Amino acid sequence: MTVEQSTDASFNTPLTWESIDWAKVEQNVRLLQMRIAKAIKASKHRSVKALQWMLTHSCSARLLAVRRVTTNAGAKTPGIDNERWRTDKQKLHHALNLKRHGYKALPLRRHYIPKKNGKMRPLSIPTLRDRAMQALHALALAPIMETLGDKNSYGFREGRRCADALQQCHALLTRKCSPAWVLEGDIKACLDPYSYYTLAAEGASKS
Repeated sequence: MTVEQSTDASFNTPLTWESIDWAKVEQNVRLLQMRIAKAIKASKHRSVKALQWMLTHSCSARLLAVRRVTTNAGAKTPGIDNERWRTDKQKLHHALNLKRHGYKALPLRRHYIPKKNGKMRPLSIPTLRDRAMQALHALALAPIMETLGDKNSYGFREGRRCADALQQCHALLTRKCSPAWVLEGDIKACLDPYSYYTLAAEGASKS
């Protein structure tokens, strides 16, 4: 099955980062995402796959992916390769060379930050290239998640925020048949001081 020519075909490769028409870039990506969502609703899975390929290989999507990771709060924190894409020339170069062919992810850099309770929270930091590749493919996966995903899921969803989740909670918890209590617990943290094998052995001895 074939698909129509990409909306990115008429988009000229920019000569400089400053000359990029970001409104046009976002429009090109959005149009392809809308076509993916439409194909998902019609159960045209071969068209979905072809459109996703077009999106991840388009110049617009690669530019947008690099802009997202370089404007993120963690852009100044390098990965294991110690690279930072600071200049506009570096950003454009890496965007135009963001290709799946021959790509291999590098190991994560482990970093620990202190928590309020005195413990250390581990962070695994990927390289900027790996982050850009993740952002690129996230653009192709987002239409599927938004079309088939839970309508009341708000975490890491574009265009959604904590206030939306609070509004939905208020609507569900103010009914006459709503539960009186909502309990939240961290089971993993609760079991951190104990060995799994010790707990398993105690459970076996009691049975």
